[in-house]
Amino acid sequence: MPELPDLTAGELVAQYRAGTLSPVEVTEAVLARAEAREPELHALYAYDPSGAREDAKASETRWHAGEPLGPIDGVPLTLKENIATRGTPVPLGTAASSLEPASVDAPAAARVRESGGVLLGKTTMPDYGMLTSGLSSFHPASRNPWDTTRTPGGSSAGAGSAAAAGYGPLHVGTDIGGSIRLPAGWCGLVGLKPSFGRVPVDPPFLGRVAGPMTRTVADTALLMSVLSGADGRDHLSLPPSSIDWASVSGEVKGLRIGLHLDPGVGLPVSPDILAAVTEAARAFEAAGAVVESVDPFLRREMLDGLDTFWRVRAWSDMSALPEERRAKVLPYIADWAAGGADVSGIDAYRGFAQIDAIAVATLRETERFDVVLSPTCPVSAPPADWPSPTNDPRRPFEHIAFTVPYNMSGQPAVSINCGYTSDDQPVGLQISGRRFADLDVLRVAAAYETLRPTPRPWPN
Repeated sequence: MPELPDLTAGELVAQYRAGTLSPVEVTEAVLARAEAREPELHALYAYDPSGAREDAKASETRWHAGEPLGPIDGVPLTLKENIATRGTPVPLGTAASSLEPASVDAPAAARVRESGGVLLGKTTMPDYGMLTSGLSSFHPASRNPWDTTRTPGGSSAGAGSAAAAGYGPLHVGTDIGGSIRLPAGWCGLVGLKPSFGRVPVDPPFLGRVAGPMTRTVADTALLMSVLSGADGRDHLSLPPSSIDWASVSGEVKGLRIGLHLDPGVGLPVSPDILAAVTEAARAFEAAGAVVESVDPFLRREMLDGLDTFWRVRAWSDMSALPEERRAKVLPYIADWAAGGADVSGIDAYRGFAQIDAIAVATLRETERFDVVLSPTCPVSAPPADWPSPTNDPRRPFEHIAFTVPYNMSGQPAVSINCGYTSDDQPVGLQISGRRFADLDVLRVAAAYETLRPTPRPWPN
């Protein structure tokens, strides 16, 4: 039988309803798991066991009365550090932060509290969320439970580590270029980047989303039923919609599926990852789907233009800091952002315009498919002390060519485990869908859970 921290959110809620488990005993088991693993993994920020125990006790009372607040009442969870929670500073992973406590809960935090979730604490991230790594000037570097010499990925670094290690079943990350899906891929998780605007965020920004990181598709869908609630603070959010998030079963027979193995730019796909993704496509084909190749559609000027714009944006923020605070930023990020200091207005605009160019190319090349399969990342997790797979601030985004297109186009995309490399590292399969078709993406991912070989045991 699974240990309590390894039960899914769906299993926990079913047992709470039946009276065979209590949120209090589950929370104690999850806290014990976190405290045993945390000295090695460094996944948590603002860890709050006393607050979690209070939340669990209140949930237990509600379940005894038959009055749960929502679909995740009593379920242990974490939120990424940049998702504000009232009374807790939001350092954004950097020692340059002023550490002022947040005055209100961000939308995702408000929704999980309203649903009765048991908040264990926040999860770590790198400086300003601009690394595919847990390396940070504020936190100890978070590590991957599958191999603690490696990074869990980022920027939802601690969330990936916590989910893989069993710090409860539900975790919320954010993603502007792959920051949910990349750690999900390297940690063997399900990580959904919802359609842009599906989950309200505050502050909103072009391409940024919040979404679930869990061990199963069903738990991701359950958490989406909570996170997708309306919040007027996000003026870019989608209109409220009545999506049946519990309905994730579906057939793949007859689906038209694209197989995208070469993005056109960036790092080459390693042979182990290429083989695992290709085998996943064959499983869909054997189940009756029609699989066709997708041609490369990103160009060098697209990725470089995005890099230029993001450097300018980062330098705009960092240059406004007092010098003594700016000096505390992680050197890699400081070097990268400094590349935006002397960019002309024309070049900054041209970089910004590549966002639209990426969106148009992505939509054009994927519109004829129900979903598109690709590697989540072309390489496996690098060492924990590397800020990115290239370890080079001059080439910071060579690994995001499969993920970032869907941030720019607004399409939903999920990473799900599809195997392991020859050195036993998880491989992420990205499944992207048409605009606003979040449920379709989750249905295909749920179908793949039944088609793939049984995943290896979690590294608890």
